[in-house]
Amino acid sequence: MQEAIASPLAAWESFYVIIGSSAAALTGLMFVVVALIAESPSRETSSQGIAAFGTPTIVHFCVALLISGILSAPWHGLANADLALGGCGIGGVIYTLIVTRRARRQTGYKPVLEDWLWHGIFPLAAYLGVAFASVLFRNDVAQALFIVGGATISLVFIGIHNSWDTVTYIAAQRLEREKRG
Repeated sequence: MQEAIASPLAAWESFYVIIGSSAAALTGLMFVVVALIAESPSRETSSQGIAAFGTPTIVHFCVALLISGILSAPWHGLANADLALGGCGIGGVIYTLIVTRRARRQTGYKPVLEDWLWHGIFPLAAYLGVAFASVLFRNDVAQALFIVGGATISLVFIGIHNSWDTVTYIAAQRLEREKRG
């Protein structure tokens, strides 16, 4: 039986254990937050808003977890890993374009520049990075792994920012409503 490829993926093992664990924990916390929002008496969110701003956060965390799993798997060759990463990158690009369209069509909130950056441009750049790295993988594995690592940690930070932004927006809206009413 052929040995699994030890290097260069072995050097990234701790990184992806940390990123994958963090992404999984943050995904779980998002489920708790959404459940609490759903149980509250006043709802400032809509299904359009959740599809445009909430669900993508979960997707970014889950893709970070998926990439961590892909690069932690005991591959017997790197060709399958680059194909899996390419699928993640291309899927993420398509998904980000769909999310951008949803954000433009939803009516509950008018996105500002910061929203377009954090919900559109930054995730698109991260997913394009993963897709590009999957192509680069065959010629320069070390460089490709740094690009994927940067993109993956970016998805986690994008998710953290976006979840914090959503929660603080909802809290601020509730406080404003309580002051008026």
